Amino acid sequence: MKIKLSIVLSILVLNVAIIAQNTNIKYPETKRTNQIDSYFGIEIPDPYRWLETTESAILNPWVEAQNKVTEDYLSTIPYREKIKNHLTKLWNYERFSSPFKVGDYYIFSKNDGLQEQSVYYIQKGLDAAPEILLDPNKLSTDGSVSLAGLYFSNDNNYFSYGISKGGSDWNEFFVVDLQSKLPTEDHIIWSKFSGNAWYKDGFFYGRYDEPKPGEELKAKNEYKKLYYHKVCTSQSDDILILEDKEHPKYGFGAGVSDDQKYLLISVSEGSSSNNLIYYKDLEKDSDIIKLIEQFTGDYSFIDNKDDKFFVMTNDETPNNKIVLIDLKNPSKENWQTIIPEEKEVIRSVSRLNNKLIVTYLKDAYSKVKVFDDNGKFLYDIELPAIGNVSGFSGKNEDTETFYTFTSFNYPPTIYKYSVIENKSELFRKTKLPIDTDSFEVKQVFYPSKDGTKIPMFLVYKKGLILNGNNPTLLYAYGGFNIAMQPSFSVARLALLNSGVVYAMANLRGGSEYGEDWHKGGMLEKKQNVFDDFISAAEYLIKEKYTNPSKLAVQGGSNGGLLVGAVINQRPDLFKVAFPAVGVMDMLRFHKFTIGWAWVTEYGSSDDKDQFNYLVKYSPLHNIKKGVDYPATLITTADHDDRVFPAHSFKYAAELQNNASDKNPKLIRIETKVGHGAGTSTSKAIELNTDIFSFLFYNLGVTPVFN
Repeated sequence: MKIKLSIVLSILVLNVAIIAQNTNIKYPETKRTNQIDSYFGIEIPDPYRWLETTESAILNPWVEAQNKVTEDYLSTIPYREKIKNHLTKLWNYERFSSPFKVGDYYIFSKNDGLQEQSVYYIQKGLDAAPEILLDPNKLSTDGSVSLAGLYFSNDNNYFSYGISKGGSDWNEFFVVDLQSKLPTEDHIIWSKFSGNAWYKDGFFYGRYDEPKPGEELKAKNEYKKLYYHKVCTSQSDDILILEDKEHPKYGFGAGVSDDQKYLLISVSEGSSSNNLIYYKDLEKDSDIIKLIEQFTGDYSFIDNKDDKFFVMTNDETPNNKIVLIDLKNPSKENWQTIIPEEKEVIRSVSRLNNKLIVTYLKDAYSKVKVFDDNGKFLYDIELPAIGNVSGFSGKNEDTETFYTFTSFNYPPTIYKYSVIENKSELFRKTKLPIDTDSFEVKQVFYPSKDGTKIPMFLVYKKGLILNGNNPTLLYAYGGFNIAMQPSFSVARLALLNSGVVYAMANLRGGSEYGEDWHKGGMLEKKQNVFDDFISAAEYLIKEKYTNPSKLAVQGGSNGGLLVGAVINQRPDLFKVAFPAVGVMDMLRFHKFTIGWAWVTEYGSSDDKDQFNYLVKYSPLHNIKKGVDYPATLITTADHDDRVFPAHSFKYAAELQNNASDKNPKLIRIETKVGHGAGTSTSKAIELNTDIFSFLFYNLGVTPVFN
């Protein structure tokens, strides 16, 4: 129901302000209602429920008022413009992706430096002159439309690409004739969390039913369907391949084997790594066959050798193993273990030239080993340092591939790898406007509250003095079986050059040490993640890297939840906090977009036992009156349909209403941006400018520009 603007303004009462005494900030007063929910006999107030609306007439005045307060505060920071200019200068360097092969062609992306989006190029052979294949910068005037995937037909006659508008998870797909470079009339809409799996003259893809008008960025995403689309036909004519009306939360991901013989379907229910595997023999046009019928582990199809599947799984082996499944005898007792579980976690596997290239995680950094098809170890691939490797894509017929190596002080460097000779050669090195040799990387291990040893990477300028007074930024994620690995950030160089210590902790909940490490930080054990993070802060203080007045904490999405929880539990440990696009309302997260999928990770307030532990750490529900919380800059975006921005809205309102007036509590709400993926260069520079300005100002540090 629409509400007149005059009524909206009277509800918000924007002219009434809560005054932060020491900061002279006048926060917009956010109207509190009498909304109360009952959970198993326990009444929980939700006074800011109205901020969950998508009605622009209701929401926009509040958003505009909050952004004005934030901008007014940031604009008084004397070196804000200098930081922006410095970041713009640092960002202005060429960067490339690893090439991948398509028939006789190679495809790669390149950004000249300050282009809003990277441009994709095609070249015939590695010595030919590259030509532009697709320039996403021409899809919008402001860089708000980004590429969300690039897929090629098996005969190399067509390619399809996905786009995201404003950073939304909703994707649209288009098709281009690869020879003429002319687009066809194909247009696919309402697809989400799906690629294109080409087969013959069309592709498989997943989509949801069209949401109600106005609910596109809020409504639950359920009842996913798998379709086949034939080129040069209408989407309304697409063939329904699979749906499951009895399981509204089932999601379908499709792939086609390189020999075009099998359609592979991964079936998931929630964000848990457990999945099912179905397949269809495309040569026989058979029915869909259920190969893995129970959620007993994570299964990833690698490749097939005729009617035998190479599969990576953590079923009964939390650090993963590689098995060979014969479709003629698919029962588990007949599986052949090709590469057994080891102490290090198997991260990814590629099959090239009848060899398995296996990337492992050792204490959160990469190691790569090569085996033959029978699992016999052949040799290691030597990497230049402790860091993170990605790539090794290709088909089994390929004898060469590419990989990218990077670390905190090692810009992304692309190598060409000969599978036959086990030889890596430098293919493309990143040239930066700053010397990274002046920065040092160190890995330490510290005990958490229960004694568990947690790894943490430390990055800082060489010559650091452990005087307990270094400004420090502590970052982590801790969830969803995602490993935090060494990575390069040109923006981070601006922090390091100004004497900031960057610390990244590898908390439980991730995949650094396999599924056991993941399970140690999920559901009823989520408090372990917060304890791990708090212990990281205590370690940095104990070892004289920093002190609470010089320590900032940062995390995004699940990491935003992490930041919100730890500053509630230990506000005395941190001076500054950056919760980004966070899951802040642990009692209602499952009611929006894809939030229901996180129940397997967090639990649900619909379950009494799970409610009891969720309410104890939910960031929104554990803010206490009059506490000196750190200076906090909350960041979110209007097109975030992964973590609905109302999480951050309600959290900001509650923090402003209840916290003491000692430190600023601000929210920065970006427009035409989503959860983070596809953010344009200019928007990224502006966001980092504001975060760094807030950081330096509240830590009492003057940044260095050179």
